[in-house]
Amino acid sequence: MTYSPPARTAARRTRSTILAVLVVVAAFIGALGYQSLASSTAPALGILHGNHHDSLGKADGVVTDGTTVFDDESPAVANLDPALHGALRQAATDAADDGVELYVNSGWRSPKYQEQLLHQAISEYGSEEEAARWVATPNTSAHVSGDAVDIRVSDATTWLSEHGAEYGLCQIYSNEPWHYELRPEAIDHGCPAMYADPTHDPRMQQ
Repeated sequence: MTYSPPARTAARRTRSTILAVLVVVAAFIGALGYQSLASSTAPALGILHGNHHDSLGKADGVVTDGTTVFDDESPAVANLDPALHGALRQAATDAADDGVELYVNSGWRSPKYQEQLLHQAISEYGSEEEAARWVATPNTSAHVSGDAVDIRVSDATTWLSEHGAEYGLCQIYSNEPWHYELRPEAIDHGCPAMYADPTHDPRMQQ
């Protein structure tokens, strides 16, 4: 005779199986939701970090995933101002001792690259005024001059927010936690107050 579990036990097992499946599905959906939320917390990241760069290439400053401040084969890194480059390398060396790696999402950019980013930002945000909160013109961009670097938002930006001033590396805009420039005076006096966004930076009014 074949053994059959009591109906109540079988039903309990069926409910448990269904519940387990629902938990797995919920966890999967939750993970997708988290990824979506994470990608939306910085609205300019998709524009600024090279997701759109038609007809542009490495020579224009487009970076690939995994680029670090030591990747001198990347023009985005090699063409940075030497003082900024040196400060980044020193910071990255010390950050590595804390288990943190500094990945570069954008560094030096060609005027062509910057111009394309600006046009994309205008299309994305609907006006030149709103786009200016995220993307400078080629004539005013600190990226084009090699004076700015965008660090992947991660434990690296957290580390820099705590230690960056020791190397003169400062976040300049409160709406761009990834954007760092060199302020040598910060080593002794701390980083200056941040601008709300680039539209409040006098350099952008040129």
